[in-house]
Parts: sequence; structure tokens; C-alpha cells
Amino acid sequence: MTVQSGGRDRAPAVWKEPLQQGVWLVGVRGRLDHTSVPALESTLEQLMVAGNTRLVVDFSQASYINSGGLRLLVSVWRRVGREGGGLQLCGLNSRLQEIFEMVGFDQLFELRPALADALDSLTVSSDG
Repeated sequence: MTVQSGGRDRAPAVWKEPLQQGVWLVGVRGRLDHTSVPALESTLEQLMVAGNTRLVVDFSQASYINSGGLRLLVSVWRRVGREGGGLQLCGLNSRLQEIFEMVGFDQLFELRPALADALDSLTVSSDG
């Protein structure tokens, strides 16, 4: 597990870990804003450069996402889609769910309630 943090006790963190069948989990804790989007971008870029295109971003410990975070997710979604992969988002609390719905991203992204649901969707879609 890799953790990137801004150095403060309450700083947001981004981590990654391999799951199963070539799927990678990227977790976000705290606020996904101008201070933490670069850590998420760097983590996702490292995975994609290494050829990992089946990704789950877990928001179960996140409390907020700004427009930069939303733009990053769209960019990653497009890129992994072009490369035959997939991006699943899981664990959004009601506030994050509301933000995604307000901007119409609930129609773009596959939002899953839990990690297991996202993992099942990625492994089933890759097997078929």
C-alpha cells in the first residue's frame, strides 16, 4: 500500500493497492481539492503508464471533491476506456453522490455503493 500525504495530520491521503485479476484500488481520504488532486493524479498516472487500466477509486473515506478532481476523473475515464479498461467509483457518501448528480456525472461514471460491487463489475466486464 502506498500513501501520499501533504504532511499534516489531517492532510488528505491517496493510496493504491492491487486487488485481483489486474484491478487496482486507489483510495482517497479527506477533501479532494487543489491540495490533494495532484497526489491522486500522480497515483493514477503511475498506474496507467504501467499499463494498469482497470481501476477502482474508493471514496468511502472522502468528504469532498472539487472541479479539478472531477476533471481528473473524466480524463482518466476517457484514457482507460480508449485502452480497453474501465474506471469504477465506489463508496460515495450522500454529499459526494449529490455533487456527481448535480453535474450529471452519475450518468457518465459507474457509481458503486461498495468496493465489492465495483470489483465484481470490473472482473465480470473483463471476462466477457
